[in-house]
Amino acid sequence: MLTNLPFTIDALHQAYRQGVSADQVIRESLTRLSNIADEGIYLYVASDSQLSKAVADLGPFDLTLKPLWGIPFAVKDNIDAVDMPTTAACKAFSYIARQDAYVVSLLKQAGAILIGKTNLDQFATGLVGLRTPYPAPKNAIDAKLVPGGSSSGSAVAVAHGQVCFSLGTDTAGSGRIPAALNNIVGLKPTLGSISSRGVIPACRSLDTVSILALTVENAAQVYACCRYYDQQDPFSKPYHGPAKQNIPVNFTVAVPDSESLILDEPAQKKAYEQALNYWRQKGAKLVEIDFKPFYEVSKLLYEGPWVAERLAALAPFMAKHRSALYPVTCEIIESAHKFSASDAFNAYYRLRALSRQIASILTKIDVICVPSMPGLVYKSDIEVDPIGPNSRLGTYTNFVNLLDLCAIAIPGKTRSDGYPSSITLIAQNGCDAFIHALAADYHANQGDYLGATSHKIPVPDRLTTTTNIMQMTSNHEIAIAVVGAHMTNLPLNHQLTDKGGRFLTSAQTDSHYRLYQLGNRPGLIRDDDGQIIDLEVWALPKNKIGDLIAQIPSPLSIGSITLSDKQQVKGFLCEPHGLKDSRDITHFGGWRAFCQAESL
Repeated sequence: MLTNLPFTIDALHQAYRQGVSADQVIRESLTRLSNIADEGIYLYVASDSQLSKAVADLGPFDLTLKPLWGIPFAVKDNIDAVDMPTTAACKAFSYIARQDAYVVSLLKQAGAILIGKTNLDQFATGLVGLRTPYPAPKNAIDAKLVPGGSSSGSAVAVAHGQVCFSLGTDTAGSGRIPAALNNIVGLKPTLGSISSRGVIPACRSLDTVSILALTVENAAQVYACCRYYDQQDPFSKPYHGPAKQNIPVNFTVAVPDSESLILDEPAQKKAYEQALNYWRQKGAKLVEIDFKPFYEVSKLLYEGPWVAERLAALAPFMAKHRSALYPVTCEIIESAHKFSASDAFNAYYRLRALSRQIASILTKIDVICVPSMPGLVYKSDIEVDPIGPNSRLGTYTNFVNLLDLCAIAIPGKTRSDGYPSSITLIAQNGCDAFIHALAADYHANQGDYLGATSHKIPVPDRLTTTTNIMQMTSNHEIAIAVVGAHMTNLPLNHQLTDKGGRFLTSAQTDSHYRLYQLGNRPGLIRDDDGQIIDLEVWALPKNKIGDLIAQIPSPLSIGSITLSDKQQVKGFLCEPHGLKDSRDITHFGGWRAFCQAESL
């Protein structure tokens, strides 16, 4: 049963429901690793005793308490995992971690099982995946290609379907580039939304943990489990974006104009054009922008004084162990010596000026869509020039963290030459849920296979009200239907999320309701001469219901709402006396559609 099972969260959890054990899944993961002809993926594989303990610690199958129950994952070997070595791909640097990195501890608490530590470009410096003194991982699609870095092993393990997801890091593209080269998803979150405590720094002010997965849905599920503020990490920030977001009817996509678009191959150009056509078909408005300011920001990262952050992180170690560094890595880090303190301030001032210029562009658009890279890079290219092709790979990635943006790399249709294509969606910080929604739609409709496996992209499991909502909630939760400002990405949604609420599904009432505008919120009433109204169903802890009711102003109340499939849930209703002088907006079909039409 497990041999041909795609390692996605949904598929594995379904297998568990059918009686498969966590121990069987872990053994299958190790079998898959042994069947891959690549000794460069892992630098450390968990021992039998470590894996047995992890399985024993799971407890009973309960996705409410542990949403990643029994899911195998890997972490890049610059991220600490207790009782495992951390090397950052440098033997002289190696130590045994005394505790988990905060992000690893959160994933274990969510039920994920750590398989091991993956190879990388030494000290996370590089985008090719070959800068390691150990055997380098092989690209999962074609061994002639570079695997991409610096999270090379993490990407290759996922692409082969050996683990469900992995952690990388992404300072300048180290998660997005290997994802693109191995036909998987690379999620680069808003800076500070995932703690970096327990992660070896590269450029500490720009570092973030990244998530690599076979599907966007899986990457987003993992992100939800580790997106927590960490008071002990000075770079951690509370995440204020929505947990989930739907694709709006109208949205604007910015793309590089013809003069600033950089593409190296005809097949890459054609694949990118196909991606843009997809967004046009979705109803998006495409706007060309001058990308030269973004490229200038990129140059500040490696051609400017920010490289000194890498030296700051490693200077004490390099003073004693310089010869232990990979030659190209050492050359890059030591280039920091040519910059002065005044250079650093001047570069910072220039970044601020460019950021202001770019901010004026971002306010007019919703998302940027770029190729994940200008073109493919082969191992033979690196043999001739170890730095040039690496820099080229960072064309569309290097600027993202300097500008404090979020991004996600997504596979598209296979290129005309048989190689994978990939685009990257970029948006302002906190807009992660928005680009994840777009990415999931794109991947489901444009992607071909999961990584290097033979499994087709699964149709996203979009919950509908034909699913028994009672089965979607735990014994400690109650389903609540919301029709207005409490919906995803609307002003009062935080009143649900702050209380531990979680999104279940978008749904509709039956055809016996009417909707009214009561100032800046709607009022829903039952009316035999009504129509279907859009809503969302959320799960809220039962011990928080009282707190929510206390925040509901008159004439709103909580009552029973009948959904389109005749299920009944508790939800927001309006007392009839509150409809005096209100506006009937039933014909809009829902509050969100009304707000969009009225530009509220």
